[in-house]
Amino acid sequence: ISISNIKATIGPTVTLYEIIPDAGVRISKIKNLEDDIALSLAALGIRIIAPIPGRGTIGIEVPNSNPDIVSMRALIASDKFNNSEAALPIAIGKTISNETYVFDLAKMPHLLMAGATGQGKSVGLNAMLISLLYRKHPSQLKFVLVDPKKVELTLFNHIERHYLAKLPDSEDPIITDTSKVVETLNSLCIEMDQRYDLLKEAQCRNIAEYNKKFIRRRLNPEEGHRYLPYIVLVVDEFADLIMTAGKEVEMPIARLAQLARAIGIHLIIATQRPSVNIITGTIKANFPARIAFRVTSKIDSRTILDSGGAEQLIGRGDMLLSTGNELIRIQCGFVDTPEVEEICEFIGSQQGYSNAFMLPEYTPEGGSESGHISDEERDDMFADAARVIVMHQQGSTSLLQRKLKVGYNRAGRIIDQLEDAGIIGPFEGSKARKVLVPDEMSLEQMLQKGDT
Repeated sequence: ISISNIKATIGPTVTLYEIIPDAGVRISKIKNLEDDIALSLAALGIRIIAPIPGRGTIGIEVPNSNPDIVSMRALIASDKFNNSEAALPIAIGKTISNETYVFDLAKMPHLLMAGATGQGKSVGLNAMLISLLYRKHPSQLKFVLVDPKKVELTLFNHIERHYLAKLPDSEDPIITDTSKVVETLNSLCIEMDQRYDLLKEAQCRNIAEYNKKFIRRRLNPEEGHRYLPYIVLVVDEFADLIMTAGKEVEMPIARLAQLARAIGIHLIIATQRPSVNIITGTIKANFPARIAFRVTSKIDSRTILDSGGAEQLIGRGDMLLSTGNELIRIQCGFVDTPEVEEICEFIGSQQGYSNAFMLPEYTPEGGSESGHISDEERDDMFADAARVIVMHQQGSTSLLQRKLKVGYNRAGRIIDQLEDAGIIGPFEGSKARKVLVPDEMSLEQMLQKGDT
C-alpha cells in the first residue's frame, strides 16, 4: 500500500503515526493490517484510527517501549490548567501530542469511569479530586465521598471541615455503610429540590447566575437565600452498592443524573464493568462523558464507550475519554498515596469551618412511629423542645439540635413525640413540618392538660 505522507508525534505512552494514503487506496485495506503491523513491530496493542476526525489522515498508535509517567505536579503547574476559566476544571492527564488535557466537570456534567481491576481507576479518581482541591476554595466546592471499599478515599478525612459534606447524624465524613449511602443520596435529592426552589424565587436558570446575583447583593439572606457551593458526589465501586442496596440506590442516582446539573451537583461514578444490571439505560443516558481504562474484551469496551478500543490500551493509567462526540486517548496523571496524604494534611492544618457542610436531614417515609406515646416514655426535654418549636414556628430536627444541644437521633425521637402530641404536623419531604400550635399560651394549656 503506497502512502504520500507520514508524520510521527511522540506522546507519554504511545507514538502516533499519521499517514496520508495515495489516491484510490481504500481505508478498509489499512484497517485490516492491524495485526500485521503489530507483528512487524513486535508491539502490544496497536490501534488504528481511520480516519482521524477533522484531519483527513489515518492514525496508527504504537506503544512506546519505555512509557513516561505523567506527574500530577506537571499537570497542576501547566498554564492550561491555571488559566482555565472552567467552573470545575480537572487536569486529568496528557494527550498523545503531550498536551495537558483539562476538562470542565460542570459541562460534562457527570462522569462514568470503568475498567478492569488494577488499571488505574482509583488513581484517576484521586487525580480528579486533587485537581479540584487546587483550584476551588472550600466555600465554592463540597465533596460527598462514597467508598464501599473503606480504604480508597480515607485519606480525604483530613479535609472534613474544609471540603466535605455529610449527614447531620453521621460521625464519619466518608460514607462506607450502605444504609448511610441511601440516606445520603436521598438527602442530596432534598438539597437539589431546595436549590431549585431558591433558583425559582431568584428567577435564575443555573447555579452560576444565582451565585452572581447573591454576590452582588441582589438576594436577601433573610428570605432563605445563601451562596450555593458546587457539590461533587464521588462513588467508588458502584457495582457493590447496586448488589447490596439495588433500587434504593438506583432511584436517587437516576434523579440526580437527570436533574442536578443546573444546580451544581455533579456525579463521578467508578465501577469495573457498567453492564445493564449495574447501570441501567436511564442512568447511562445521562452520563455522556465516560472514561475507559484497559478492559479485557471488545464487548466490555462497547459496554463502557459504545465503541471498541479500550481492549487495546496498555494499562497503568492509559485511558480513553469519550465526551459524546469524540474519543481522546490520554495518559492519566499519576498521584501517589503519600502525595495525596501530604496535600490533605496541609489543607487540614489550615483554619477551616467549625464542622463539615451539613446536608438536609432525611427521614424515610413512615419514619415516625405510629401509635400513642405515653407521658412516661416522653423525652425529658419534650416540654422545652415544644416551647422552642412553637416560639420559632418551625418544626425541624436541626433547630432542636442547635437550641437544645442534643444529638440528631434524640432530636428525631423528640420530633416524632411532638407529632404524636399534635404540636407539629406530619413529615412533608424537603419542607419543614407545620407547627399546629399558634402561640406559647395555647402550648402551656396543652402541656398542663397532659400533666393532669
